[in-house]
Amino acid sequence: MQEKLKMYEEKMEKSLEVLQEEYASIRAGRANPHVLDKIKVDYYGTLTPLQQVGNISVPEARMIVIQPWEKGLLKGIEKAILTSDLGINPTNDGNTIRLVFPELTEERRKDLAKDVKKKGEACKVALRNIRRDANDVFKKMEKSNEISEDDRDLAEEKIQKLTDKMVEKVDKAIEAKTKEILTV
Repeated sequence: MQEKLKMYEEKMEKSLEVLQEEYASIRAGRANPHVLDKIKVDYYGTLTPLQQVGNISVPEARMIVIQPWEKGLLKGIEKAILTSDLGINPTNDGNTIRLVFPELTEERRKDLAKDVKKKGEACKVALRNIRRDANDVFKKMEKSNEISEDDRDLAEEKIQKLTDKMVEKVDKAIEAKTKEILTV
């Protein structure tokens, strides 16, 4: 039973990690190299993550500079950024690519905050689904006499406490990211 609880805890942790990764890719007015995490560049016929084909730096609060290892990649990187959902036009000077992030409007900030809340709620739903699956497994174990009713009650109580703890972490993540977005 203990290993089953551990397995469900790992699943919940994974859901939280996915949420954190999604939040990292949401830009909040200042340059964050993680907005480039999902962008892949055609590197000799293979789609390769942007971080693996060049050096990414943030020299100013609202600018990202990408210095590719090979100059031949400049056009490919530029194309990958343009086709992504970043919404930023890259500037190519022949050696590096610059991404200048404009200041977010009040309306855009509110839309991003709504998006953050929606992603957080989706994570909470995933956590509750994991809890439901765990409870179903424990009930089946009780029916097949693998565990007693008391053990099932204890397991359900533990999984509920774990779910509450994870939901609290999600709420804190939502609050922190919303604050970051709405801060001008």
